[in-house]
Amino acid sequence: MRVRTLTLMAMVLQFAWWPLLAMAQGIQQVQHIVFIIKENHTYDNYFGQFPGGNGATTGVFRGKQVPLRPAPDSAPDLCHLRKCAWEAYAFGAMDDFALGGAVKGLPSYQQYDQTDLAGYWQLASEYVLADNFFSSVLGPSFPNHLMTVGAFTDAADNPNGQPLPKSSDDGWGCDTPGEQVAVVQWGFLQFVPPCFNVQTLPDELDAAGISWKYYAPQDGDLGYIWSALDAISHIRFGPDWKKVVPYQQMAIDAAAGNLPAVSWLIAPYEYSEHPPESVAAGMNWTLQELQALTSSPDWSSTVVFITWDDFGGWYDHVPPPEIDGRGFGFRVPLLIVSPFAKQGYILHDQGDFVSVIKFIEERFGLPALGNRDATASDLTDAFNFATDAGSTAAPSLAVHRSAPKESQSGSSRARGAEKTTTIAASIPLAAD
Repeated sequence: MRVRTLTLMAMVLQFAWWPLLAMAQGIQQVQHIVFIIKENHTYDNYFGQFPGGNGATTGVFRGKQVPLRPAPDSAPDLCHLRKCAWEAYAFGAMDDFALGGAVKGLPSYQQYDQTDLAGYWQLASEYVLADNFFSSVLGPSFPNHLMTVGAFTDAADNPNGQPLPKSSDDGWGCDTPGEQVAVVQWGFLQFVPPCFNVQTLPDELDAAGISWKYYAPQDGDLGYIWSALDAISHIRFGPDWKKVVPYQQMAIDAAAGNLPAVSWLIAPYEYSEHPPESVAAGMNWTLQELQALTSSPDWSSTVVFITWDDFGGWYDHVPPPEIDGRGFGFRVPLLIVSPFAKQGYILHDQGDFVSVIKFIEERFGLPALGNRDATASDLTDAFNFATDAGSTAAPSLAVHRSAPKESQSGSSRARGAEKTTTIAASIPLAAD
């Protein structure tokens, strides 16, 4: 009888101490961090109707309230260059999204709903959605992608002021001679080649002996323009370039239990959600990649951040805070998916892409790259590290996409039914 009593007491103590032990370990329980960066949507454009979030279903255009109309699955590519971002910002009024003179029909004043984005909304309902998260630079893709790896950039626009290169043979980085990009230095705009030699988070990871990979489209693919490390000269022309690998490799590494400690994942152009590409097809691609991660032996110690690189010309009602003359840019969605993530939680803490860098720095004890990451929020309020992430009783989440709305872009790029067939992904959640 005494033995049975002692055994029972030991079991009780084991379960009682687990949350305390987990909390003590805290962020150190995270062994893999994956940063997925998609393209060109604001918070109001994707989650303006999401319950409990700081969203809007109407906008303001030059002082007058206007509705945010339903957006098509394949939308026009709106101006989102630096000049258009500052025009829309309107000194903080946020009421001039007539970008590039697109006043007729106010195409910037549109949004998607739960039917359009069933998978993303389900992730937001079950995991964490941040509604006070901003792009890092008030401008387009190129400078914002640089901020996801370096926490600082002088770049203020896309190379040559182009929304996209004219062909997949044109890139944005060190291997495209003749390109010029606007940079802000000493308060003035200057033009330099889009190839920089600055300290990045991968450099800090190397110095600490921490593994990393950058999964991205390769040279010759149109999505190669978003491969940010192509614009870092000592990486592009150094031994670390071998760690910039095809995006398809991520699912292979995940299945084999070979995820590095830190990963970036960049979608190919056709699944990037960059207009005029299909939002439904892009979401399905993200869910498939997420399925590869949740099926991985590494999942129980993984955190996934999913965000969008810039505003894409779409309306958002929250003025971005002014930081160091370069940012913030407009609000973008951030989804945090992990066994450690709080369930059904809306994170209101202010953050930007550099907050993800800050989270990585804190996890691995890395020094700050500069003032931006030194002062950034770390997103840790999104997590409950007392959760038993290895629980086999974790519920599952089935996600499906709905049929896409009619295209308004006229693009001949792929957006047919073959790219948007319904999928279901079983994504294990943490137990309560």
